Amino acid sequence: MSESALHGLDERQLEAVTALRGPVLVLAGAGTGKTRVITHRIAHGVDTGAYSPGRVMAVTFTSKAAGEMRGRLRALGVEGVAARTFHAAALAQLNFFWPTLAGDSAPTIVDNKVRLLAHAADTIGIQPDTATLRDVASEIEWRKVTMRSIEAHAAARPGGVGRLEAGRVADLQRAYEKLKDERRQLDFEDVLLACAGMIEAEPHVAAAVREQYRHFTVDEFQDVSPLQHRLLELWLGDRRDICVVGDASQTIYSFAGADSRFLLDFDRRYDDAHVVRLETNYRSDASILAVANALMRDRPGALHLQPAPSGPPGRTMDIAPPTVTAYPDEVAEAKGVAAEIAARVRSGVDPRRMAILYRAHAQSAELVRALADAGLAATVLGGKRFFDIPEVRQAVMALRGASVAPQQRGFLDGVRDVLRSLGLTEEPPPAGGALRDAWEARSALARLAEEAPPGTTLRAFTDDLMARARAQHEPAMRTITLATLHAAKGLEWDHVHLLGVAEGLLPISYATTFEQIDEERRLAYVGITRAGRTLSMSWSRGEGQRERSPSRFLQEIGTGTSSTDSLRAVDARATSGAANRRAGSGSAPLEGPRRAR
Repeated sequence: MSESALHGLDERQLEAVTALRGPVLVLAGAGTGKTRVITHRIAHGVDTGAYSPGRVMAVTFTSKAAGEMRGRLRALGVEGVAARTFHAAALAQLNFFWPTLAGDSAPTIVDNKVRLLAHAADTIGIQPDTATLRDVASEIEWRKVTMRSIEAHAAARPGGVGRLEAGRVADLQRAYEKLKDERRQLDFEDVLLACAGMIEAEPHVAAAVREQYRHFTVDEFQDVSPLQHRLLELWLGDRRDICVVGDASQTIYSFAGADSRFLLDFDRRYDDAHVVRLETNYRSDASILAVANALMRDRPGALHLQPAPSGPPGRTMDIAPPTVTAYPDEVAEAKGVAAEIAARVRSGVDPRRMAILYRAHAQSAELVRALADAGLAATVLGGKRFFDIPEVRQAVMALRGASVAPQQRGFLDGVRDVLRSLGLTEEPPPAGGALRDAWEARSALARLAEEAPPGTTLRAFTDDLMARARAQHEPAMRTITLATLHAAKGLEWDHVHLLGVAEGLLPISYATTFEQIDEERRLAYVGITRAGRTLSMSWSRGEGQRERSPSRFLQEIGTGTSSTDSLRAVDARATSGAANRRAGSGSAPLEGPRRAR
């Protein structure tokens, strides 16, 4: 396995993978093989005897990412590593130790913070609307992950929430905590607080946890909050065997308490840390990386991405320089983007390899309509999970039932028979409705069956489906992906359309401070670096009170509007020779890296 763990790594990746003893800091830019390095490093440690799998904890931020990490480790022959989110690891420890400490089962977890807040509001005689309750819930989350008391929160956020002045917000938080205690419940953030408190207060718990886990790896370290960082310190104790991986340029959750200073200051805290910089990008064309580098130039901790010698994988014929298109209004923008995507589909591009990204969910409605008018189905990320779709659950149960019946036909024919009985047809229904959504979901199951290894049985196939559901390992439907920039983090597509690159949208209108604008810049960077082969950016002027101007970020990466309303543009790989082109509703390739004056 040593060969497989070290095979196919570039020089910097190999350096990170073979640095088995901490502290280790891996600064990993977008598309540089971050997850590959993490999993191969753990596999190499296990193979060489430096690690025992059961004593390794790999921490990441989403259940899906943790599931992918476990899958990659299995492929490398490694089983037994605890690849979990902070919350999953903390909850497992609470459930294990609580009965011994308290003589009772651990408290249950609040399933709906807003609903509980509404009940708490009733107890103090106020009736805030649902939007205000959601905002108070967010304030509670921020207060806890930044480790503030209710009083300290009131001092830090003196403006109140909605129509609730700060004093009433504090009263509501106290009522919420009181009601939660009476019901023996913990909310999401309490899980981390309670676990940290337990380890701090109980020496034998601290000793047991530190004996169990000797080697820590933390992914997306730029997104760690003060509370998560404190829990990590308690897990470590006085040991130093930790590897952290992150990219300060992809810090996009500061509003939720993430603090990139933990990443940026790591090598100052551990002055003997082994620092590895991963800057070779294996995802994107050089012209896309030029745009990304220009946007983040001179920002703290920014890495300079360099294209891999071979360029992005796959064909080279569909690579083109990034473009910017100006439209008269949002309807025209949605239709223009849909028309461009339809042309790509007609040319043979798989819809699964294309995405439209935007700043806010509200921008998706017009896009869904425009894509449906063009005959294209879309999936909006952030909606119902694939295995929670009613048609998928129905199909999995039907396939499970068929797997225990005597088989009259082969595996593939059996799967197709079941799916046809539930409504799968040879030709898809029209795009834009529930029937098409259901058809796409069943088609994804059929493709999974077609891709199954030779000799797969119906029972093994349904076992795999149920394992996928538990790990949130969802198949990609043959649809165009629509996603906010936050939801797109960690994903990639060949062709990306970044919509609404205008002042008021990106950066968003309520971003007013330097720090808030910088977070918007990082969001734009995340969107740009999702693209592998082509990047198209667009904005719409609108009219009247909704009239917009192009984003300041476009000016910083080499485009802008002059007094004659023209769009300066040249190939992104050039550094001079700008050619002006009318931007009424036309597009042009981006100019090379250049700062706005």
